[in-house]
Amino acid sequence: MIVVMLTLFALVVVGYVAGKLGYLGGDFDRQLSRLVINITCPALILSSAMTGELPDRQYILPLLLISVVTYLLLAGAGFLLPRYLTNDKNHQGPIGFALIFGNVGFMGYPVVASIFGHEAVFYAAVLNVVNTFAVFTIGTMLITGGASSDKERFEKKVLYSTPMLAAYLTMGIVALRIDNIPEAISQPLTMLGNITVPAALLIIGSSMSQLSLRTMLGNGTVYATTLLRLAILPVGVHFLMRLVGFDPFVVNINTLVIAMPVATYGTILCLKYGKDTTMITEVTFITTLVSMVSIPLLVTLLF
Repeated sequence: MIVVMLTLFALVVVGYVAGKLGYLGGDFDRQLSRLVINITCPALILSSAMTGELPDRQYILPLLLISVVTYLLLAGAGFLLPRYLTNDKNHQGPIGFALIFGNVGFMGYPVVASIFGHEAVFYAAVLNVVNTFAVFTIGTMLITGGASSDKERFEKKVLYSTPMLAAYLTMGIVALRIDNIPEAISQPLTMLGNITVPAALLIIGSSMSQLSLRTMLGNGTVYATTLLRLAILPVGVHFLMRLVGFDPFVVNINTLVIAMPVATYGTILCLKYGKDTTMITEVTFITTLVSMVSIPLLVTLLF
């Protein structure tokens, strides 16, 4: 576990240094991000069902159910807790977003694949279906403050983005037990999907290299939000889901996914709706940095 996280952290460091030296950053990062989100990540999801042994289809419905229950609980925390963390109403929405949404696409898939094996990316993709829907409904409401004057908050095209389409198709492959996919299809998808992990981590490191020293240091509100996001909420949800009676494997995958650092969608939505990005940027950076330690501890203690 330690070796896995050190490996991931090393790639983030390389991305940070490359960003400082000018090899990464700016338009290159934006284009690479688009490549990862729209091409290599969907390939990674699809290839998770083409590893020779199909993921277990009996987990599809339990994963969807536990994800719905989890995000209802996290949404409650996201709307309730920020008022106790800060008096600045402009920051309460971003903090609520940070408490609910983890970076599944950029960090979740690489970490899940590294810990549970490549085929487990499929399970994370099933969980991410509910996460993506919630980001662009509940998440957007938090970022915008629910103001009625804002443009339509939920864009239906998100449900038909390439990562979501890949998740739907992969669920169909697993549910129908289609295990005779030709190597001419599976091998290129696997090779393309393998780009996702290093590319995503390099982008994260590069984005960190653009932050100011003040942002990197954070403040009390940021650290309290980080503690909740990376430890208290995942642990609480973990034991609650075990108590309810969900399969331990399903609970573990779900816990790992929600223990990720803050989703980069938070910054994207702040920019889209003209909101201050200071708080969301700070908490995204600090949670990403601390997750390199918190995730191994969480896995060691709970799994």
